[in-house]
This record gives sequence, structure tokens and C-alpha cells, in this order.
Amino acid sequence: NGAAFSKVRGSQSGQDSTRWHVVRKFLGLTSGHNIPVYLIDPLILGLVDKDIEQIRSSPDGPSPECKYFCAPRDFTTFALLDKTWKHEVGLFRTAEKMGFQWLKIINKDPRLDGMDDLSGMEIPLHYIFKLASHAIHLVVFYERSGNFLWHGPLRLKQPMDRKFVPFRKLHFGRYPGAYEKPELLLVSIDDLKVQIPKNPSSFLEEMSHSRFLECRYREARAFFQLYPDDASLDAVEFRKKAKSLLHLAALTLNNLGVKFWLSSGTCLGWYRQCNVIPHSKDVDLGIFIRDYKADIIPAFQNAGLPLKHKFGKVEDSLELSFQGEGDVKLDIFFFYEEDDHIWNGGTQAKSGKKFKYLFPKFTLCWTEFVELKVHVPCETLQYVEANYGPEWRVPVKTWDWKSSPFNVQDNGVWPIDEWDNVIQIY
Repeated sequence: NGAAFSKVRGSQSGQDSTRWHVVRKFLGLTSGHNIPVYLIDPLILGLVDKDIEQIRSSPDGPSPECKYFCAPRDFTTFALLDKTWKHEVGLFRTAEKMGFQWLKIINKDPRLDGMDDLSGMEIPLHYIFKLASHAIHLVVFYERSGNFLWHGPLRLKQPMDRKFVPFRKLHFGRYPGAYEKPELLLVSIDDLKVQIPKNPSSFLEEMSHSRFLECRYREARAFFQLYPDDASLDAVEFRKKAKSLLHLAALTLNNLGVKFWLSSGTCLGWYRQCNVIPHSKDVDLGIFIRDYKADIIPAFQNAGLPLKHKFGKVEDSLELSFQGEGDVKLDIFFFYEEDDHIWNGGTQAKSGKKFKYLFPKFTLCWTEFVELKVHVPCETLQYVEANYGPEWRVPVKTWDWKSSPFNVQDNGVWPIDEWDNVIQIY
């Protein structure tokens, strides 16, 4: 194979060139089987990103020496869209002839988990091809109904060889991940034609916040056995309106680049029953106050959602409420970070009384809810328990926002001379 290196001059020998050769062979294997893989290796994309203009403008690659695929690492990571390929038997046969050893990791398809009769079907999530001292990790991405891509976790089952590669070092698979569909660019890197995300830096940024939580279908089924779902016309109608309101809110906030998550009753509905709680009567979202933008209110009004009330101010206890279709409203609570906790505020319009709701610190994960890719607190149980207490599994139909939450505290009263500013009702 040495001759193949004639164009890649100045490459170091030995281990460095082995990595390049393994990648070249793997790309030959996949193109021979018409499998459109693309590079998602964070180490190489990080290097490529620094030279992206040069790489884009130069069809034959930026430099004569092997700069990217010879970089020191144990494996190189590629991605594959599930629907672009179905014929694996021939691929493995060819791979073996080329000297590759391979491993296939399968697990249950979560997209079918909500359907009792189909749950349990297994799908391929990860492939690993090993040649000499280098491995290729091929991550399989699936399209979800929220119009995003998802990859599953990498879980080794018995009797798999746990020493096949250094699994702990793999960049993908510790958790499931959610991604937008990337635009791809065909480039030449180290004399190899390869597809990469068109904007490597935004892909790498996405990767650092990609952790995905699956809805808890089994627990939701158990919940509905205890508390049969409300299938009345009103409940069906409310859920339909709540879903379309949530989609509109997500579109509006995403267009502004404002990060938000499911909060309060909407978060509880996702966590407890994988659905909107029919007696909740509103949609609740959380936003960190650091992400507040002045154009949030006009953007919602332009989307056809008039402002219903605005309580508090940016420095303290801000909350917004917008009127959706019918009597369904959208409540947006702004969260303030302290050293050891996070809180959001509430205001009683007639008395000017202030309330505070305390939560343990949390981070954000993706999930899929009513066919939407949306954030929830990763530490969902602690978040829900803070708000609804240890009995959160039991539905409560009469809820007083001033006294029912477990984490509510009095927080003084707004001075009367500020009321015009901090209590605005439309």
C-alpha cells in the first residue's frame, strides 16, 4: 500500500501512516458499497475548522503532508444516516477480505417504544471496524418525528469483547444524542475525498450539548393503568391546541436564538406520562434570564400570540404570559442563578405580593415531545420533585400556584410606586 502515499508527501512513517491507510481503506469500502458516510470526528473536525477556508477553496486539499488523518488518536469517527443504506451482509464480507475485524452494536428502537406491539425491535446503533492498530467508529443516525437526527447509546452486551477497542475513549455513545440535520460538504483532506459538516464549528458546538433523554414510556404506561387517560373531547381538543402552541413557541424562540425548556406542568406531563396533562390549561416554558432578549415580546405578538400579562422586571422575577388559541395560554418563566440554587419568581396582581420558587441547579438535555425536539432539565426528577414534591406521580386537579408548589417561598411585596412597571395586565 506504500505507493498510495506518493502524493501525500512529508508524512511521518509508522503509526501515523497506518491511521491514514485505515481511513483510506474504510472510505474505499463504503464507497464501493454506495454508503454515504460523513466525518464527525471531533479531533479532526477541530483541526479542519482552523483551515476551513483553505480546504473549501482548494479542491485537491490544502497541503502535501498528512496533517489531519495522521494526527495521533486510537480511532476515527464517521456517521451514517440509517435510511441511506440497508445491505450490510456484503459490506462485512468485503470488510473481512480487506483485513478488517468488525463489531455491530444493536439495541431497542425507541421510536417504537410508544407502540406496545412493536417495542422490542432492535436496530443497529454503532459499528466498529478495526484494522492493525486503528479503529473506525461508525455512528448510525436515525430521523425522529421532530425532524432531527438521533443516535443511540453504545451499550456492550455479553459476550462482546470489551477489549476490542478502548470503548471509554469513544466520543459518541456514552449517551444518546440529538442533532439538527447537517448540510454536508465534499472536500479533499490529506488526499482523501470525504464529506464533512459544512460548518464544523457549529457541529462541534452542537456536539457538546447533544445529550438526549428518552421519554419514559414504560412508566407512562404504568401511570395510565393507575389513572386512565382522559379521552374526552375537551381533553383531546386541549392537547391539540397545546401541541400547536408549543410548536409555535419553539419556532419563535428558536428563530430568536433563545434557549428554553419545558417547565412546570408541561415538564411534569413529559416526565410522568409522555404527554400534555389535559387539565393543565396552559403551556409552561423556562428561560434563563441571561438569555432574555427584548424582542421576545414583539416576536410572539407577530406570531399571533398577544401579551396577556407581564410581571416583574428583567432584574427580578420576570414572567410573561401570551394568549394562545381558545383559552390556552403560554407562560414563560425566567430563571435566576445563584451560587447553590436556581429560582423563578411569581407575582400576585391584586396585592403586589412576590413569590419565589427554588430549584436545585440543573443542566439541559434534549428530548422529543409532541413531535418536537425540545430541551428539558437533565436532572428531571429533582426538578419535578422540587416543584411537586415526593407525590408528583399522583395527579392533582386543583392547584394553587401561590401555595401548592413544594418550593414556593414568600418574597416580599413590590413597592406601590413600581406597580405600573412590574404588574402589567392586557
